[in-house]
Amino acid sequence: MRIPKITGIIRRRFLLNYRVRPEVIEKIVPSPFRPKLKNGYAVAGICLIRLEKIRPVYVPSVFGISSENSAHRIAVEWDEEVETKEGVFVPRRDTDSPINALAGGRIFPGVHRRANFQISDNQGKVAMKVTERGSEKLLLEFEGEENGQFPAGSIFENLAESSAFFQSGRIGYSPRTDGLKLEGLLLKTIEWKVSPLSISKIRSAYFDDCTLFPPETIAFDHALLMRDVVHEWHSEPTIATGSTFNRVRSTAQEG
Repeated sequence: MRIPKITGIIRRRFLLNYRVRPEVIEKIVPSPFRPKLKNGYAVAGICLIRLEKIRPVYVPSVFGISSENSAHRIAVEWDEEVETKEGVFVPRRDTDSPINALAGGRIFPGVHRRANFQISDNQGKVAMKVTERGSEKLLLEFEGEENGQFPAGSIFENLAESSAFFQSGRIGYSPRTDGLKLEGLLLKTIEWKVSPLSISKIRSAYFDDCTLFPPETIAFDHALLMRDVVHEWHSEPTIATGSTFNRVRSTAQEG
């Protein structure tokens, strides 16, 4: 699937990150991916992103659209001929935009499910609750604060190390509706800048699922925040996948 170059503003982006034992992630990611490791752990998480003025580059910004979106992500590597590439595998995407939901998996990479987003973002304190549209099932809930402190105990040494890790994972691959191919998007930012976000509460229907992630195999690690980032989305070549994804697809994708 090839789309025109898309541009806009990332008004707000939260990256909520978990450390996971690699053998758990190996059962989830499809071939040709393998977990990208940091200090012996796989890295997974949720990207919560508000997009504004999103439109093809040749369209004036006044015609751009805005949306709240979430993506469950797993840091991965894969080999293409003699080159090792890296990015993220996205088993689930949710959005409050009917346009994104309609276009996702059809004219825009990645199947998008409809969700409700409740956001509080005021004077450095943030909170968000995401529920599935229709059933109102809780998908995610967290509370945090911008205090400028990178947490002790993270698998990353400091903010700079974490920032570099996630900046290198700019390519995201999502399953197509049939589950047989993965569609890719490359995120290009004019400036990459993150700050630490201290999390006081977090619940995730996906990462709290003990059938996928037994409690002793996963732990919340740290969170990052980005604001007001000019960016572009570019298509990446489609990747054919094997049966590994199909075996876990219903668990990872169903609400």
